[in-house]
This record gives sequence, C-alpha cells and structure tokens, in this order.
Amino acid sequence: MAKTILIVDDDPAQRRLLQATVERNGFQTRTAENGALAVQAVEQHADIDVVLLDLVMPGMTGQEALKEIRQRRPELACIVLTASGGIDTVVQAMQAGASDFFVKPASPERIMVSIRNALEMSNLKTEVGRMKKKAAGQLSFDDMVANTPAMTPVVRMGRRAAASNIPVLITGESGVGKEVLARCIQGASERAGKPFVTVNCGAIPENLVESILFGHTKGSFTGATDNHAGKFVEASHGTLFLDEVGELPLDMQVKLLRVLQEGEVDPVGAKRPVKVDVRIISATNKDLAKLVADGRFREDLYYRLNVFPIEAPPLRERKEDIPALVQRFVARFNAEEGRQVRGASQATMQLLMDFDWPGNVRQLENSVFRAVILCEGDLLQPEDFPQISGLKPLAAANDALPVNVPIPANDHHFTAVHETFSAVVQAAGEAAPQPVAVFDGEGHLRQLEQIERDLIELAIDHYSGHMSEVARRLGIGRSTLYRKLREYGLEEKAAAEG
Repeated sequence: MAKTILIVDDDPAQRRLLQATVERNGFQTRTAENGALAVQAVEQHADIDVVLLDLVMPGMTGQEALKEIRQRRPELACIVLTASGGIDTVVQAMQAGASDFFVKPASPERIMVSIRNALEMSNLKTEVGRMKKKAAGQLSFDDMVANTPAMTPVVRMGRRAAASNIPVLITGESGVGKEVLARCIQGASERAGKPFVTVNCGAIPENLVESILFGHTKGSFTGATDNHAGKFVEASHGTLFLDEVGELPLDMQVKLLRVLQEGEVDPVGAKRPVKVDVRIISATNKDLAKLVADGRFREDLYYRLNVFPIEAPPLRERKEDIPALVQRFVARFNAEEGRQVRGASQATMQLLMDFDWPGNVRQLENSVFRAVILCEGDLLQPEDFPQISGLKPLAAANDALPVNVPIPANDHHFTAVHETFSAVVQAAGEAAPQPVAVFDGEGHLRQLEQIERDLIELAIDHYSGHMSEVARRLGIGRSTLYRKLREYGLEEKAAAEG
C-alpha cells in the first residue's frame, strides 16, 4: 500500500515539482495551496502519512499550520520547507514538532531521503507505542489489521463482547490471530490495563495442569518448595486467556467448571478456596461440539464457555489485509532487529497475495521475519521468500510439465519431476498433452513469462475456454487469470474459445 504525502506550497510550480518527484518514487500525493487547506486535508484524510509544509505562505503561515496539524494528529510527520533558510525560523519549526527541514530548491535525492526517514521514524514510534499498549493490556480494535469484509463481523462481535464480562469462545484455524482478538477485547473493556494472562492448555504437562492453573501450597507434593498462586490468581481483576482449551484433560475440565460457577479456586494442598475475579476468554482450533459427542470434552463446560462464540476467518479469506499486515510486521522487525526495510516490491506483494497461507497470519509473520533478515536492499524481493517462491514453480511443474519435453543431461531433479508427471498421466489413462517448450532452439531455458503464456494458452485450448476450470487447474484465482490474459494478449483467444 503506497504511502500518501501531502504537499503544501502556495507556489504552483513548486507544488508540481515536488509532486512529480514524490510520485516518481512510488508514493501517492495530495496537494494544498495554503495552510488552512492543509489543516482541512489532514482532518478529512486519515491516509496522509507525511506533510511537506512550506513555512512562508499568505494567510495562515506554515508555522501556524504546523501547530494546528500537530494538535489534530500528533503522530503525523511534518517536514518544513523554507526558501530563506533562516536558522531562527527553522529552530522554531523543529521545536514545534517538525521532523526535518530542507531549503528550497532541494535535490530530489534530498527530498526522498527526508521523506523516507520521516516514514521510518513514524513507523518506529507507532510500533513502540503498540508494544507498550500490548504490555499494558490496552490494545484496542483500532490496533488490529481488520479492513476486509470477512473481519467486519469479527470486530463488531468483539466490541459487543468487550462491553460485558460474558465468557467468549474464539474459534478458528491455528495462526489466525485468536490471541490478538482476545487482547483487543480486554483492551476495549473495563478491564483494560489489568492483567492479561495466557495459558496454552495443550502445552502443559498433564500432571502439572492443576498446579499451574489453580496453584499449590508449599509441601503439597514432591518438589513444591514454595507457594504458587496459579494462573487464575495471577489474572485476578483481569483476563485469563485459555488457548487450545479443547486439550484440557477431563478431570481438569471438572475443576475449571467449578471455578467458572463459584468464582473461586482450590490450590493443591490448600485448606480453603481462594476467591478470584477473572474474565474468561477461551480459544480452540478444534470442533468442541464434536469433542463433546466423542466424550472428550464435558458438555456442561462446553455450554459454559460457548456463551459468546466468535469465529476468526483464515487469512485466505481476507487477503486484502495482507499488504497492511506485511507493513505492520516489517515495522516491528525493523524496530526489533535494527533493519531499515521500507516494505515489499510490487512483485513480492503479488507473490504474497497469490499464496494461500495454510499457516495463516502466523506463517505470514514468520515469513516476513525471515525475509527482513535476508533482505539486502530497502524492499523485500521474491527471492527473500524462498519457501514460497520455491513452492509455486514446483507445483506448476508437477501439474503441467509435458511428457515429451527435452530433458537436460545429468539434471537428476528435472528427470525425477518428469518421471513423476509421466507416471501420473499414465495412471490416469490420459494421452500426453501437447508440449510446452521449456528450452529454446539453442538449448537455453526460455523466460518464465514465455512459458507461462504458452501454458495458459494450452489450458484455454484443453478446457475449451472454461475460465473457472482453467483457473482451478492452474492453481490461481480467476482475477489473477484475467490479469494474465490481458498481460499476454490472450483475451481474444479466451473469448473465442468460450
């Protein structure tokens, strides 16, 4: 997602020059011819990321506009422009909150360095603030990346759940962000700022579940050298997040049910119960109703936990959030690892958008982490995601490699793929498809785009122009297929076959 720069200058020629410089470097722009319009633009357009602000303008001056902008959006980076270069004026602007300044006319390189530095500093401040809010238990739904239609009901239900202490059960595949949702529910509730304690029920040894959850007293069993409060007591007046609650042993499910009903825990070895005030949010990637039917989860506990269910969708159903998630992760890893990656290239973003992410947001996060470490430039490139870019060509080769393609000598990997494909074709009883040439007349590999074009053309012929089947067989979305038809000039052929 391209960043937006607001250019404020009363000189039309300067505005055009700055606009051309900024847009040539891949940013979007908005313009304003005076300070009053600049303040109005900042109020109306939340997508503005940096302001280039001329200090000397008629009417509202740049200094006055800077003050108004800082009052409305303190986090917004403002770079001041001056034609005179008076030190006193610049000092005043910097004291008022400007992040940088340059003297007009400035070189395009100087302008872009200033903008990129401002964006990096803004991302760093935002990420540090978000980490502080997370540590303080004050994350809100505004901190979530949830801009797709699939996430709208999730956020709406989360906000409603936050308005009460009702038990919440969050369901969804592994890695979809159930804990983030739980933290946002707490951060939007009256328990914001109170303890948020996470327990992974599937990671606790079975013989320690009771002690870890409910606590124990000194000497209550071998190795109990001290009193231990337990997770429920640690979370008192706050929220206890029971992740993978379906993994709890049956005997512990009975004790958990009592805690939920009575509001008190019995530490191992204690003489009397301990009162607790805890809000329970549980999560699972399993079908608890099926576990109940199989006798592996108590029905009464299921109904006690499943009072307010929220289902988090997988990442493949909210792919429009991927660019914002990538930018969020890049900013965090820049801060943690001292890197200066600006984002992802267009080709990289297309690669990430086309991938199905079976591990969901967690897999995307780990992939971006690795890519940030591997990245040698200021933008993430497809080669920084070998685990993804390496999978797609392999899948395409297994699905579409012609049986009679020439095999390079001594290429054992190529031979293995070819033999596998031949065996599949023969087992299916199908005739070998028409070949798609992989090598040119001189024995060199053809460009990937040329092979891809021929493969799409072959698929259109083979499936008689049925685009849904073509897209499914090629393993790509219909929108991606139609985009490639336009790029390769195959629209007329597709229309004729259809």
